[in-house]
Amino acid sequence: MSIHATGLSRRAALGLLAAPLVARGAAAQNRNLRQVVFVQPSPSAINSYPIFVGMGEGYFQAEGLTVRSEAVNGSGPVLQALSSGQAQFGRPGPGPVLRARARGVDVVFLYNSLPRSSFGILVKTGSSYRTPDQLRGKVIGVGTADGAEVGFARAIFSDLGMQEPRDYRFIPVGDGGPAVAGFMRGDIEAYVGSTADAAILNFRGMAVRDITPDKYQTFFGNGYVAMGSFINANPQVVEGFGRALVRATRFTNDPANRDKVLRHLAAGNPQEIENRNFANALLDQVLEKGKPHDPSRGWGWQDPAHWRAWHESLVQSKELDAPLPDLEAAYTNRFVEAWNRT
Repeated sequence: MSIHATGLSRRAALGLLAAPLVARGAAAQNRNLRQVVFVQPSPSAINSYPIFVGMGEGYFQAEGLTVRSEAVNGSGPVLQALSSGQAQFGRPGPGPVLRARARGVDVVFLYNSLPRSSFGILVKTGSSYRTPDQLRGKVIGVGTADGAEVGFARAIFSDLGMQEPRDYRFIPVGDGGPAVAGFMRGDIEAYVGSTADAAILNFRGMAVRDITPDKYQTFFGNGYVAMGSFINANPQVVEGFGRALVRATRFTNDPANRDKVLRHLAAGNPQEIENRNFANALLDQVLEKGKPHDPSRGWGWQDPAHWRAWHESLVQSKELDAPLPDLEAAYTNRFVEAWNRT
């Protein structure tokens, strides 16, 4: 989810990366560096902070890479860009990744950047709702129809014996301002949003609270992925890309570097950093959600138990027609040790 919705359709997303685009990051023209394209599901630089900090600090260049970052609207277009070969890396959610694999798309989750649940079922602070089952018969807003937040919420409602459209209905209302308008007009009684969305809604005067059950806090959020064929053909590129992410993550988590971090993020999305207080508050939340459950495993490590929980919930909620024959093929910890070595 993002502060600024792009409004891109799926059709537009497919053609986006084919057109000449302005490269973000230094040395894009340097023929000694290999350019890779990274696609994020929103324009938010804060949500993809390791990319922009890694660019600004020269960590990708140190790995022989230059990164061009492009934004689309949601995880679906991210996966379309990857599967069509228009991008090498992306940051979709686990639900869309598992649904894509069920369709035969060999996308592989490489790096868990949000080990702690990045989504929540948000209601107005003054409302009477305390648990998700109290939303029976209500309309619930989401950012996009195929975003990672949809699978997250469906899993919760399915656990409660609720099915769409019999017991509730999702409508896409966008992020930020449009979500506020949806609440104000009475179009929605709840909104499934990210940490960023909650911060935006509160910042814009629509006070919300999270009624997500505690058991779903290990339902991790978006992470870095690539196609299996690309990984197999370019293991050194994947290793270098992930090592740059880890270095940028460590740099960003050091409070002494905050001013420099914000300058790097402003290069990725100037509007997002215009209100410095809000930017700091949002970044703090993103960093908190990004803390590993077990730091000894290293940045980016993926817990197989958490993948099994996601998979089971998607099957139960009918997001997947049947269990995947090989869930372990959907993710890999192959590179984690090398990424965290330095």
